[in-house]
Amino acid sequence: MLNKRVVITGMGVLTPIGNCVETFWNNCKSGKSGAGVITKFDASNLSVQEEIDGDRTGVIIGSGIGGIGTFEKQTRVLIGKGPRRVSPFFIPMMIADLAAGEVAIRFQAKGPNFCTVSACASGGHAIGEAFKTLQRGDADVMITGGTEAPITPLAVAGFTNMRALSRRNDDPSSASRPFDKNRDGFVIGEGAGILILEELNHAAKRDAPILAEIIGYGATCDAFHITSPSPGGEGAVRSMKAALEDGDVSPEKIDYINAHGTSTLPNDKNETAAIKTLFGQHAHNIAISSTKSMIGHLLGASGSVEFVASILTIMNNTIHPTINYHTPDPECDLNYIPGKMVEKTVDYAISNSFGFGGHNVTLLATKYKE
Repeated sequence: MLNKRVVITGMGVLTPIGNCVETFWNNCKSGKSGAGVITKFDASNLSVQEEIDGDRTGVIIGSGIGGIGTFEKQTRVLIGKGPRRVSPFFIPMMIADLAAGEVAIRFQAKGPNFCTVSACASGGHAIGEAFKTLQRGDADVMITGGTEAPITPLAVAGFTNMRALSRRNDDPSSASRPFDKNRDGFVIGEGAGILILEELNHAAKRDAPILAEIIGYGATCDAFHITSPSPGGEGAVRSMKAALEDGDVSPEKIDYINAHGTSTLPNDKNETAAIKTLFGQHAHNIAISSTKSMIGHLLGASGSVEFVASILTIMNNTIHPTINYHTPDPECDLNYIPGKMVEKTVDYAISNSFGFGGHNVTLLATKYKE
């Protein structure tokens, strides 16, 4: 039986540079940095479309570290006031799978439902697994993406002590500089990206707006080290290759790569090497940019927000820049769209996400054609 076609019919984001898709994309194009003072927002009034058949609607949402803020708060309660004062809701507030569970309850989505937990690849895995669920015919609609709220004292201390974070605290807006020779770590961020994926015929029957089509998903593991990528990006090569093979797309057709691009020394070097290994000379023709240069690293939400950026790139034939790229690195010598956006026809795009533990995910999307 032929796999069913899967299209994207809705997207939403909460990010450091915009809490709706339009604002997010405008700020991406202009190269606005979202690093700086943390502000709060109220997402309770976000508009939603509720015309769904719950039995054929599923939810897969990824989170790398779940409710770490709740964990910290309730630990302080335990130490300060004793076990009887710990909230009875501590466990459901903390565990990562309740993100998908809460969405299912809200929209009465009774189809396949689970959470992906694979560090910074969590959001990408969620979208890939939702895509495969629809391809198999196990659901008609999937609500999918990633969410993360890691800006807490414990999480920041942990990343700081493993020397993963940038130390440019005097100038936050220029601290995230993927692929730049003087990069010194990522800028932690938080947010969410959610997409509505649908089986094509289901979307057509309800005359849904079709934004793009997802056609490939690759997932691999380095099996090398708990935090460091495999030398030369070997696992990333296999992930990208698997996505292209899944979508039956040859490497020379890829126009754009939304890179994992974390602004860390090992990732950017190895991701560049992986792209050059797989794409050969064509790697120099591909436009590559890092959304993290503007929004920082959203950990488990990064893959989903960056996939939204990839879909917007396909829709608008506009590629957002990699900001803060000033000093070329001889080991990162591809076209990272430094400084300013460019207009270019984008028919095929891939989005990479790599996580601690050696997890690698690549998503492949294209313009929708009937």
